[in-house]
Amino acid sequence: MLIPLKDENPTRSFPFITVTFIALNILIFLYQLLSPEGLNYYVLRLGAIPYEFTHFKTLHFRQDIIPLTTLFTSMFMHGGFFHIIGNMLYLWVFGNNVEDFLGTLKFILFYVLAGLVATFSHVISNPNSKYPLIGASGAIAGVLGAYLVLFPYARIRTLVFLFFLIRVVDIPAAFFLLFWFFMQVLYAGMGGEVAWFAHIGGFLFGFLAIRAFIKRRGRRIYYH
Repeated sequence: MLIPLKDENPTRSFPFITVTFIALNILIFLYQLLSPEGLNYYVLRLGAIPYEFTHFKTLHFRQDIIPLTTLFTSMFMHGGFFHIIGNMLYLWVFGNNVEDFLGTLKFILFYVLAGLVATFSHVISNPNSKYPLIGASGAIAGVLGAYLVLFPYARIRTLVFLFFLIRVVDIPAAFFLLFWFFMQVLYAGMGGEVAWFAHIGGFLFGFLAIRAFIKRRGRRIYYH
């Protein structure tokens, strides 16, 4: 298991949007957790359910919900402490540099588009599922794909768990991110409750789409 702690890749400006996204996710999670209705209520109400998009039908317990809105609300919801801590850690480590490269407005657009592609990747792979999809991991996966293109040689300070061996080592971003992607593909073949195809779709979107932003900006890719 590899857990990123930080990257050796300083930014030129404060990552305002990345910090804002992290704060929003945490505040929304705490509100859901502490509300009288409870966390599961909001998951069922505001998560993205594949069945509703493939059958053009809203489930009976969500008749007052417009399914299209859940494409966005689901991106800011989490199911537990480990879920949100893991996602926010990845967003902090990798998001600030991608934001620094794209700029404020383009980073927001890129993040949201990655999240939408990730959600529909899950919908395509599970068209009849009536279970809600939640979490920022699809959008964050897009950020990881972009980071791989922009900063493949950046060093990632990583906590490594290998059986009984625990070490902190510096790993090239390319190795870390390709290993992460390989694990998503591996786990996708095993099934389970995690939306692995959302991760895969988001990552591939980020890896491919960031090139359009690079061309549009006419800037060189950073190598640190």
